[in-house]
Amino acid sequence: MSEASASAVPVPTAGSASPTDAGVAAVQVTGVDKVFTAKRKASVTALENIDLTVAPGEFVSLIGPSGCGKSTLLRLIADLDTPSAGSLTVFGKTARQARIDQEYGIAFQQSGLLPWRTVAANIELPLELHGVNSAGRKKRSAELLALVGLGDFAESYPDQLSGGMQQRVAIARALAESPRLLLMDEPFGALDEMTRERMQTELVRITGETGAAVVFVTHSIPEAVFLSNRVVVMSPRPGRIRDILSITLPGTADRDEHLREDEAFFENVSRVRELLHGEAPVGIKGVENR
Repeated sequence: MSEASASAVPVPTAGSASPTDAGVAAVQVTGVDKVFTAKRKASVTALENIDLTVAPGEFVSLIGPSGCGKSTLLRLIADLDTPSAGSLTVFGKTARQARIDQEYGIAFQQSGLLPWRTVAANIELPLELHGVNSAGRKKRSAELLALVGLGDFAESYPDQLSGGMQQRVAIARALAESPRLLLMDEPFGALDEMTRERMQTELVRITGETGAAVVFVTHSIPEAVFLSNRVVVMSPRPGRIRDILSITLPGTADRDEHLREDEAFFENVSRVRELLHGEAPVGIKGVENR
């Protein structure tokens, strides 16, 4: 597509939705299994009978022991793999159609930035691939750099940034096409604890401003509690949803670093820990059975 013809391609507005989207779940997973098979090896059941609904604008974390299928579930939502059984939709569309329509953005543990492109050019890459013209790309990257607090680093290169700054660029790139859903697979896992906490606070602010729903994979109980409206606790392989805990804290838009010293925060951390380690019965008060 030429730059002239691409000028008509709009950059969508953050959180935009059509009237027909009212009441449609951001993610709907129903009866999903995932079995991996290989020649001359026994099959492995990674996920079994997964039912999960994520509402538009909701922040949901997936937590569980290593190998429980958290990342596999995220990959199924992202159409990077296909279920062996069951159904999965994103804003009422098949995962494949949602991917084609750029309904979601993805951020992984490694930022995946291209070292030969500037920060701005990395953020603009998805827009460039989908034919948005130069002026539209520059405008959108400037907006996103301001959003993630890196407006002075547009012409820097990834190796000139700290790990936390690189992850902010990766989040900005994931938001480039104003997706209504963010899929995040341990994006802060490689960061030191202080940087990780700062990034959590930044993510709360960013998602509050964009209105995007989030499905977030983590191994950190405090991180899951700080970020989430609900925490999905998964069992060891084959991965099943043990329970879903509603976090009894202020709305995510009102959370800041002081929340980590609040007694209610520690109570929620304990509730997740008990479920994760199988120390609390299914159906305890405050836990949703799904």
